[in-house]
Amino acid sequence: MIVMKFGGSSLESPDAIRRVCGIVASRKEEHPVLVVSAHGSTTNRLLHAAQLARSGKRAEMEASVGELSAYHRGLADGVLTGDRRERAHADIDQHIAELLEVLRGVTVLGELTTRTADTVASYGERLSSRMMALAMEETGVPAQAVDSRTILVTDERHTQAQPQLPATYQRLARVKAIVLDEVVPVLGGFIGATEDGVTTTLGRGGSDYSASIFGAGLDADEIQIWTDVDGVLTTDPRVFDQVRLIRTISYAEAAELAYFGAKVLHPATLLPAIQKSIPVRVLNSRKPDEEGTRIVKDSVPCRNPVKAIACKRGITVMNIHSSRMLMAYGFLRRIFEVFDRNETPVDVVCTSEVSVSLTIDNTHRFPQILEELERFSTVSSEGSQAIVAIVGDNLRYTPGVSARALSALREVNVRMISQGASLLNLSVVVPEPDLERTIRGLHDEFFRELDPEVFA
Repeated sequence: MIVMKFGGSSLESPDAIRRVCGIVASRKEEHPVLVVSAHGSTTNRLLHAAQLARSGKRAEMEASVGELSAYHRGLADGVLTGDRRERAHADIDQHIAELLEVLRGVTVLGELTTRTADTVASYGERLSSRMMALAMEETGVPAQAVDSRTILVTDERHTQAQPQLPATYQRLARVKAIVLDEVVPVLGGFIGATEDGVTTTLGRGGSDYSASIFGAGLDADEIQIWTDVDGVLTTDPRVFDQVRLIRTISYAEAAELAYFGAKVLHPATLLPAIQKSIPVRVLNSRKPDEEGTRIVKDSVPCRNPVKAIACKRGITVMNIHSSRMLMAYGFLRRIFEVFDRNETPVDVVCTSEVSVSLTIDNTHRFPQILEELERFSTVSSEGSQAIVAIVGDNLRYTPGVSARALSALREVNVRMISQGASLLNLSVVVPEPDLERTIRGLHDEFFRELDPEVFA
């Protein structure tokens, strides 16, 4: 059994949908379970409509929802015929009517709660899972839409819900029974529900996480993440275009890359797969015959010390100083208690006797954090920074990597350096305008010669 997850860009048009149906049909003998995101940019458009409703812009909201309805009807008309097309139209009309009812309530109240936001966002996957089941049938492959809200059990933390794995794995018996009947189950990613049936979402990018959970609960042979890139690349092609494909990478390396900004995978995706030792493969839906990247549990032997370079933009550096803390204990504890209370993660930390520099990528609670820190320290900050992380299992065993990295960046103003917290990662913080130059320098240094067993 394999779990195949397709993102929104792989489902954005009739041609894309037909291509996905062909990919799934070609793997029918492997007993696929299909997990889908919302079509195209539907989730963004749903949340935009919700913001219009909150602002009291009823006419604009209804027009936006009307465009979504027309978009989905156009998809149905492009891939379905006869009774299946009529069923799709009826399904779209029903969901759009429900959505409008919810959003009109938001317009009246002028308030958009996180619970309501989850309900609104869920319509994308609810529509796409039904559409894709009908499209699979149109291709000649028996398929059945399964509402993920009846399978994926979460806590009540709306917009960032945490899955309850034991309960979810128990409910997946229903999906396994569908597979045993030689039918392809089609589930929406990203969405779930509490034990009481209240709709929740896992947060943006959560469809990958859903696929990993379903794969782990079904004891799948492989979890496939189908996207619009060839696999995991040596760096972000939007920043530096001379990238190479990584054929095989370890769970630990991939998770580190995901945390430090690699967009191919959701940072939490790998956790259920790691627990069950299930390989994850990243593939390109536009090039289905390409090998992609296989992510495995154990370290992958490689002649290169570095596997990839990840980057994260929009970083703020905070410099926290207090001479009163010289030779005193408890300074770090007080600092990190502030970030804990304000639910703000810290990425990179460097310390001295009386100072701490750290980075955050979420400044939503920045004023509150600053106010609390200034009660016992002097604080300065710098925005528009970027973290660049070189990642590889061999970093821990290869002398001279730090020297090579810093030599490659001799023309760049490096703000912070961190190595040691992770044996797989050396991170630097640089001004955002220097990001491309930083990545180019590191890529030229560490990927002059490539191990052909690991890189394509």
